[in-house]
Amino acid sequence: MDDRTKPQSILRHLNQEKIVFLLTIVLFILFSIILPNFLAANNILSLIRSVAVLGILGLGMLIVVLGRGIDLSLVATMAISVAWSLQLMSSGMSVASAMTVGLAFAVGMSLITGILIAYAEIPSLFATLAMATFVYGFGRAHLITGTDVVYLPPNIGWLAQLGQGHVAGIPMPIIVAAGLALIVFLFLRYTKPGRFIYAMGDNFFTARTGGIPVRPILVMQYVMAGGIAFIAGIVTSTSAQAMNTRVVNSNMIYDVILVVVLGGVGLSGGRGNVRNVIVGTLLIGVLMNGMTIMDIQYTVQNVIKSLILLLAIVVDSILNPRDEQTGQQGDI
Repeated sequence: MDDRTKPQSILRHLNQEKIVFLLTIVLFILFSIILPNFLAANNILSLIRSVAVLGILGLGMLIVVLGRGIDLSLVATMAISVAWSLQLMSSGMSVASAMTVGLAFAVGMSLITGILIAYAEIPSLFATLAMATFVYGFGRAHLITGTDVVYLPPNIGWLAQLGQGHVAGIPMPIIVAAGLALIVFLFLRYTKPGRFIYAMGDNFFTARTGGIPVRPILVMQYVMAGGIAFIAGIVTSTSAQAMNTRVVNSNMIYDVILVVVLGGVGLSGGRGNVRNVIVGTLLIGVLMNGMTIMDIQYTVQNVIKSLILLLAIVVDSILNPRDEQTGQQGDI
């Protein structure tokens, strides 16, 4: 091979996922050199554990984005459904019954969202933004009264292990995130509905004319995302021993979008996989951990993450250009 063609050959094999992974390695090595406590085993486990919930929510967002949608209600669904479950437990309801009620609420709200998008044809951006506001307002006014923070009740029992337990020294949040990633991977790769999601994201109208039940699949995407959000909420609350509903007003939903888009999942739909979410989550985890050790202000960290998100969207628009059919549908 000619020396002049080697760089071109390397560039042809690079994509956003590989670039982000290489950047993660570079940052990891850099922080290991300049930050004395970065390579400590406890810090590495803390790093992965801190982004486990972000990765779980990213899996829910992945399922929706693959079908050319977006879900801005994930964090609100997570916070309110789990906070309500914890409050019901504190009121004397059994753990199983309270968890069932909370899960039903999360899935029910997501079902309504999916129906609005699939059958009323409301753009997912507006439908999920409105649903996030509704879920938070309704939950604070009628389900969770008198407090922003709902603490774990004494009778939560074994469920607390999902956030506080360890298996072979590995924190349970990491194991839950890894197990859920495997399930989502198998669903998207080997099931007919998973392949339908890719087909819809690639070309919605061709999928519909090809006999794919696009409306039920659209609804299913949001229902699955809502169920995953509930699991993320359980891990969050049992790790922190409380659910703070003020997280709805934080930048967390933008962090979820960041790990998905940054990892290489195309906002134009039909492009991406679980591996992209893992890569994006790892980069944000390394970056946030390093900035925290360097004692960079929280507001400055948000500015940096916002710039990274903007850059990732620009890169996505270059690597996954919008076609005529995408423009007519309006992406999200």
